[in-house]
Amino acid sequence: MNAPTAFMNLLNRVSKKHLDKFVVVFINDILVYSPSEQEHEEHLRVVLQTLREKQLYVKLSKCEFWFKSVTFLGNIISEEGVTVDPRKVEAIVDWPRPTNVGKVRSFLGLDAYYRKFVEGFSKIAMNLTQLTQKRVKFERDSACERSFAELKQKLVSAPVLSLPSDSGAFMIYTDTSKNGLGCVIMQTIR
Repeated sequence: MNAPTAFMNLLNRVSKKHLDKFVVVFINDILVYSPSEQEHEEHLRVVLQTLREKQLYVKLSKCEFWFKSVTFLGNIISEEGVTVDPRKVEAIVDWPRPTNVGKVRSFLGLDAYYRKFVEGFSKIAMNLTQLTQKRVKFERDSACERSFAELKQKLVSAPVLSLPSDSGAFMIYTDTSKNGLGCVIMQTIR
């Protein structure tokens, strides 16, 4: 296990009872989120006190407090929900047409990170994904070009994903076909 992984495991153990309630940990980043300013003040107090008790310290100059919107792991998180970081979308839009398998894999890798924002991602990406298979000759055809353009377009117009609410029922929709499967969990909030 390398040092970043070990440190992330430590922070996860230290924050265990608060994870996914009001804390998210990624390597050495701790994100504290709350539905109200009052609760946020209490959540910050709890997290900082927990770190102090475990003799873990934060560098104040690397901390940001009281933001209504934050960029975290390539996403913009706000009261409205989660959106794609526009800088990442720009990188995808500016991506040149892949000319070999490695470049297709790189493009799909970046796009796949945002698959939750693209309805039918696997189906749209299927033609490009097939180019990465062993024993498949690398030939970009019009179907691949359409997939490439459509993935870019879908990310430019990606929706805001709402955060779940304690009120309101959840609905699960599923669909399968010969070429893929998909599901989505939805909730009517507003």
